[in-house]
Amino acid sequence: MSLSSKQKQTVSKRAGDCCEYCLISQSGRLARFHVDHIIALKHGGTDDDDNLCLACPLCNAHKGENIAAADPETTQATFLFHPRRQVWDEHFRLNPDATISGLTPEGRATVAVLRINDTKRVNQRLGEMAVGDYPCKKD
Repeated sequence: MSLSSKQKQTVSKRAGDCCEYCLISQSGRLARFHVDHIIALKHGGTDDDDNLCLACPLCNAHKGENIAAADPETTQATFLFHPRRQVWDEHFRLNPDATISGLTPEGRATVAVLRINDTKRVNQRLGEMAVGDYPCKKD
């Protein structure tokens, strides 16, 4: 990755140390979060700040270089959620059981590709919800 330390700090601060896909907090984690190229370099993305977001290790690993996928509901191709251009609450809903529902084709495809509702991840969110640490709150 060709990003400067200052650029990485800017991305982390802008995100409030929250994963911009699943809204988990970086605070208290053993693994550091990653600066993700929303549009991968191999797909024409750049190192510009408007193409970067903060992602937890699991979201980042599952997203990889993907920028699009099939909407599980319609099977139509759609881009994944873009944290710089789209608003989380317009594409996702956090449910009382700590699952995250996609409200739009982009949201549904992102939930599927990033495996946001895998059992371990949902259980982690449930525990954090119980003590008021989820969803991550930007300062």
